[in-house]
Amino acid sequence: MKKCFLSLAFLASTVFGVFAQQEYTGPYDLETAVNIALENNLTLKRSELNQQTNEATLLQNQGARYPNLTAGGSTNFNWGRSINPATNLFETQRIGNVNVNANANATLFNAGRVNNSVKQSKVNLEQGYYNIEATKNSITLNVINLYINVVFNQEQVKIAENQYKTTEEQLERTTKLVNAGSLPYSDQLDLQSQLATNNVDLINAKATLTISLLNLAQALQIPYTTEFQIVKPELTIDDTFMVTESSATIFETAEEVMPEIKAASLGVQSAEYGVKLAKAGFYPSINIGGNLGSNYVDLYDEKFGTQLDFNFSQSAGISLSVPIFSRMANKASIQRARVQKSLAEVAEIEARNQLRQDIETAYTNALASEQSYEASLKRVESLEESYRIAQQRFDLGAINSVDFQIAQNNLFSAQSQLIYDKYTYIFRVKVLDFYLGNPINLN
Repeated sequence: MKKCFLSLAFLASTVFGVFAQQEYTGPYDLETAVNIALENNLTLKRSELNQQTNEATLLQNQGARYPNLTAGGSTNFNWGRSINPATNLFETQRIGNVNVNANANATLFNAGRVNNSVKQSKVNLEQGYYNIEATKNSITLNVINLYINVVFNQEQVKIAENQYKTTEEQLERTTKLVNAGSLPYSDQLDLQSQLATNNVDLINAKATLTISLLNLAQALQIPYTTEFQIVKPELTIDDTFMVTESSATIFETAEEVMPEIKAASLGVQSAEYGVKLAKAGFYPSINIGGNLGSNYVDLYDEKFGTQLDFNFSQSAGISLSVPIFSRMANKASIQRARVQKSLAEVAEIEARNQLRQDIETAYTNALASEQSYEASLKRVESLEESYRIAQQRFDLGAINSVDFQIAQNNLFSAQSQLIYDKYTYIFRVKVLDFYLGNPINLN
């Protein structure tokens, strides 16, 4: 009863935890965000609850190794012509009787059905654990991607704010020069137009940041508010940031650590036990059983206990069941089991192929991102110098506002591209680290 109560309490707390509204406080660092996502994800909850079904199946199959025992009793009243249970003779009178009995049965031989069922259940249980881990990995990667996207959009807002501020300062300076008659009024109009464009860019950047925060909050399964914020990590890239292994080497390591591969391999093992179970249908089975019983009839003066003792009976027996013709049911079962094994083998190949393709894609993307990042660094350095010179020439009146705006826009566009390349590169390298079995973090 205690175990039953604890099980019910655990189930109730699990269900309550899924549906209860929880209050979280921010800002959120990456580790907290991942933990919240794992705690609240309903797909993961469903997988964990299904795993409890696998545990129950294993428990039931293990119990099949033991004999079953049942006990019961009944009471009856008969009127008219009926059989007296004490004499087994027909009598015409009211007869009341009480029957008690106990039965036990056990399997002596069934061609390994019980043992193979237990082994298959253990494999299914282990497969379920790896499927849960695979789900956790998928959730974690998704949260990291969304988290990095928020950081990227925060940087984009900063760039847009700096661009707006720079144009605003240039407009103030140009307006004074126009009022003093040093510059034509058209320069002031050009900068006013540029400032309006920068304001639109800033609004769009803030809107994109808000959407990325919303996507992250929804991935965490928590209500989104304007107060939802993250802790910005210090993301840097050094000379040793890129992994040195080839995609083939990463794949060899991933085959050993990725839970989806282990789950697919266990699926083949489970199907092999399914074939053995189907083959057992062609073999005989031997069972042993026993029965204890007694009865009481109210027609006699003997006491209840005396009659039960006098009428006490025992029986034991052994039975043999030999399948001769099952109308092709056993043959069909074996065929279906073999098909399931073949399907499991195909699924294992698919899992390995998918993993290899994912790693090859991730590796190629990481190399491309590394090259793009390095190119963007050089581009920004060049455009920063070009912008510095253009600003000096504009202040001296050597170039007009249009030429200065072109230099400014080129720099801010390059800075924006650099931020994109940086965070894309960081995420793709983190994905490769993930395939190598390393902890996923942004430090």
